Formats: sequence, C-alpha cells, structure tokens
Amino acid sequence: QVPLVESGGGLVQAGESLRLSCAASGRTLGGYAMGWFRQAPGKEREFVAAIARSYSNTRYSDSVKGRFTISRDNVKNMLYLQMNSLKPEDTAVYYCAAHMRLGVFLGDKIGDYDYWGQGTQVTVSL
Repeated sequence: QVPLVESGGGLVQAGESLRLSCAASGRTLGGYAMGWFRQAPGKEREFVAAIARSYSNTRYSDSVKGRFTISRDNVKNMLYLQMNSLKPEDTAVYYCAAHMRLGVFLGDKIGDYDYWGQGTQVTVSL
C-alpha cells in the first residue's frame, strides 16, 4: 500500500492559480510513476497529467496542456500540480495516483494506476 494524501485545493476565481500537492506517508515516491486525475460532478474520472520516475518525462491532457504543470521532488517525497489560468470547467475533485508497473509509461488510464489518494476539491468560479 502507498498512502497518498492530496492538499492545496480550494475556491478560486477564473484566471487564478493553485498548486496541488501529493504526499506519501511512510513511503518514498522515487520508484513510482505518478499521475493526476480529476472527477467533476456527474462525470467520469479523467486523466490530467502524468510524470515518469525520471523528472523529464511528462504528459498532459489536451484540456490542461499549457496551463498545468506536473512536477515531483523525490527528495521531499512530493508530487505537485501547478494549475494556472484556471477555468470554471476545471472544477473537480483532483486525485493523485501512483504505480510501479514497468510496462506502463506515462499512463493516462485509471487502470494504469494501483494507488490513489482521497482527493482534494478545486472549485473555480466566474
């Protein structure tokens, strides 16, 4: 088990920024590929961004590309999602996820990940 805990969500206005964090309690994240997903009310959980074990490989959904940045600090054992130019359609519960599967690189599917946090709410108003 990898207990993941997200933080940093909140209520912001359109155009503002937020930085989400994801911490692993009692585990080092260095060996895990990581991702962020989100789920809006009445919708399925969708992929937002992924980062490989190395720092240099990342992947984004088209809806957030150019506005969001995923990053990790393996020394601090943290995963981040910097969200800029937020839009009302970004409103959702955001989840971090992790896996160690060697055959999955920058996974964008829920099934690619084995461990999930409880989520943090992000609400963007007009």
